[in-house]
Amino acid sequence: MIPGFEKIVEERIKKAQQEGEFDNLEGTHKPLKFEDQNVPEEFRLAHKILKNSGFLPPEVELRKNIRQTEDLLQAAEIDSPERIKIRKKLSYLVTKLNTLRGERCCSSLFSEEYRETIIQKLS
Repeated sequence: MIPGFEKIVEERIKKAQQEGEFDNLEGTHKPLKFEDQNVPEEFRLAHKILKNSGFLPPEVELRKNIRQTEDLLQAAEIDSPERIKIRKKLSYLVTKLNTLRGERCCSSLFSEEYRETIIQKLS
């Protein structure tokens, strides 16, 4: 940064704090959500580029589906037929994720199909 510029920025931030401009912001007193926290640091840039282009690795896509299904399960009425279907879907997704993890530890980091899709997207 330009010398002196940091000081100006700090002063403006302190003034805004004193005037209460940061009070009542959305998410105040809530933990930050880091979407890429499960992605190893060395893959985060590549992951972000692929994510921004609408393509997620299979494991990340499954985790996203699992979170959405868990939200649906919480919203469903207890002992309803819909809840039973959602619970079965969640079980299936978790099993699929565990299977994917098992395959990954025994093979390369990405499957051949995934690797080919990445090459096609980047070409």
